Amino acid sequence: MRTEFLGTGFYVPERVVTNDDLTTLMDTSDEWIRSRTGIQERHWVGDGKLGSDLALEASAMALANAGLTAGDLDAIIYATVSPDYFFPGGGVYLQTKLGIANIPCLDIRNQCTGFLYGLQIADAWIRAGMYRRVLLVGSELQSAGINMSPQGRDMGVLFADGAGAVVLGATEDETRGVLSSHLFADGAHAGILHCDLGGCAHIPRLTHELLDQGLQWPTMQGREVFKLASTRMPDAVRICLEANGLKAEQIKVLIPHQANLRISEMVQKQLGLRDDQVFNNIQKYGNTTAASIPIALHEAIGEGRIQRGDLVVLAAFGAGLTWGASAVRW
Repeated sequence: MRTEFLGTGFYVPERVVTNDDLTTLMDTSDEWIRSRTGIQERHWVGDGKLGSDLALEASAMALANAGLTAGDLDAIIYATVSPDYFFPGGGVYLQTKLGIANIPCLDIRNQCTGFLYGLQIADAWIRAGMYRRVLLVGSELQSAGINMSPQGRDMGVLFADGAGAVVLGATEDETRGVLSSHLFADGAHAGILHCDLGGCAHIPRLTHELLDQGLQWPTMQGREVFKLASTRMPDAVRICLEANGLKAEQIKVLIPHQANLRISEMVQKQLGLRDDQVFNNIQKYGNTTAASIPIALHEAIGEGRIQRGDLVVLAAFGAGLTWGASAVRW
């Protein structure tokens, strides 16, 4: 038994925020943002929607493209770093909005690598015969947690809102489906991409003094993140290819996590891939964290970049540090 992709979907809020728009909120410029990140615009919620609302839209599209209804699902995996509430996780809220009950909902907190962690879990469930149809969603509402002050500029220009979803199913066709996923983590680097406030490291969790220190805002050591992401992602891809007896030139499309266009370009260079072998859409959407890979996957399919039998490789890197790669025979 293998895991195949039955349908994909995505949703981004209607509100488009350009680089020029950001210049009214923080000390930056269109040239500064484009040269460092490749981002031209992003989408932010402006209508009171929650992350689970974005997930609902993406999930409905994925189910429709799979020719299924929510009632056909056996489980939901929900990946996000920006949950609607501290608890419970977003999976149960999505489940209710889909109008279903009594199936398991698992929430994943692996940041930008969350979709790949969820894919490996879903693949294991399906291969084991535990569940046959799994909805895997990455949904983020990052605009609610962006520091618009000069101190937050490096991260404020990057992150955006959106959701991507896939419906995964069991197949006995050994010529297609998920070949393998290879995941890694190294907590020794956890501090280079980090948000301090919100957990139990502070008791009580929230005080005026903590807020005055700005601990509610995420922080990033950009150069270290860039350096590690540019090496760890291609390393994971190589491990994934070697495990399946494949070579980089056989990749039809590599879809890297859309963290920064310059990182994607470095990953491409490290792997010796042509431009047509790598799909990027960060220019339009910014960094949507756990949602970036399924959003890009849906768009790559829509543009005819992925056909039956193609080798598709997904790669991600995020806070934790976590990283990994998955190989899929479409």
